[in-house]
Amino acid sequence: MSNSFGRITLISLGATLGFLIAIAVNAVAYREVANSTALPLQELRTFTDVFARIKSDYVDDIEDSKLFDNAIRGMLSGLDPHSSYLDAEEFKQLQEGTTGTFGGLGIEVGMEDGFVKVIAPIDDTPAQRAGIQSGDLIIRIDGKSIQGISLTDAVKQMRGEPGSKIVLTVVREGAEKPFDVTIERAIIRVQSVRSRMLEPGYGYVRITQFQSGTVDQLRKALNELRNENEEPLKGLVLDLRNNPGGVLQGAVGVADAFLDKGLIVYTNGRIKDAEMRFNARPGDMLDGAPIVVLVNGGSASASEIVAGALQDERRALIAGERTFGKGSVQSIQELANGGAIKLTTARYYTPSGRSIQAEGIEPDVYIAPLRVTQGEDRPRIKESDLNNHLSGDADGDRPKQRMALDEDGRPLAESDYMLYESLNLLKGMVIATRR
Repeated sequence: MSNSFGRITLISLGATLGFLIAIAVNAVAYREVANSTALPLQELRTFTDVFARIKSDYVDDIEDSKLFDNAIRGMLSGLDPHSSYLDAEEFKQLQEGTTGTFGGLGIEVGMEDGFVKVIAPIDDTPAQRAGIQSGDLIIRIDGKSIQGISLTDAVKQMRGEPGSKIVLTVVREGAEKPFDVTIERAIIRVQSVRSRMLEPGYGYVRITQFQSGTVDQLRKALNELRNENEEPLKGLVLDLRNNPGGVLQGAVGVADAFLDKGLIVYTNGRIKDAEMRFNARPGDMLDGAPIVVLVNGGSASASEIVAGALQDERRALIAGERTFGKGSVQSIQELANGGAIKLTTARYYTPSGRSIQAEGIEPDVYIAPLRVTQGEDRPRIKESDLNNHLSGDADGDRPKQRMALDEDGRPLAESDYMLYESLNLLKGMVIATRR
């Protein structure tokens, strides 16, 4: 299968995919474009000819508005996988999606080889709880094949009333055959930031997507971790796995929270408004304490901005797997009819000038998503298990090592190997900074 595939912002199914930059285009700009570009008269004649033939000869009577709507959608979808037309209702849903409350399944999807591909399930949503995984291909919805239909139509089929159920037929790498997953739709209220202590001195922050309030939530989480630890944190694991992106300002703010200075990201495009640079302001919330950023193939767009900035500025070690590779900028341009177009207007670049588009962020340390399980052999006997064993000189004085646990109290090494190894990396960085 090809590595590149189309994606769509699914307000009713998950978080906003990719980051959005609003660019106002006024009447003067339209006139400038019209004056600088000769009208393609031959192509317009062809369009008019086709329109007239459909109106006169097509088997059913089609409203003019539907024909023009289809023409606009086709014109935009033919540009690249991320440009699209949004009618008034879709535009309203997009605006609601950036706040983090919406209905649906809780997945980010795209199109690959005619099927819907899951980019990432959102944490604590029906899709994630049902076991949907990043990379899954959805080939049927409620028993009906979706091959050949548009991504927009597939999305509409997956939408529905909260409490209603949907059956997705999924193809998964490693599975012998397709299987069905039943999911109950729900109102999705995404908690953008979650945090806890992994071990004394070592904090953990998970960002599921970048919303307008993510930066404030991050600052609150870091303050709570400091208060819980009762002293400055030794280090932090920033988990961006399966984070499909979100608003640009959220990504810039998160990177800025850990940088004292330097460039965060810049964009280049054909129009002046598409060229932007974002620089860090003084103030590092961790005061230089080591950071490990954990990423995987579901980390996309805004997640890659954060990872790329902290990597280029040598502020963090990037661990995990190569990221998704979505490095283009989509502008939302409102139309007079209440709808909008989402148009790719620029590419974004990391501080060192790297374009992430179709390449992704290569981690500094690769960590495979393994699962460690207990063997079936009998436990090994240690000296301390023997009756009347001789005590060491430091018995009773040495503090016991605390095992890192997950939120359910299970050993982290068994439940989340990537996070466990990231914690070990972080400990090594802390030791190295003390020398």
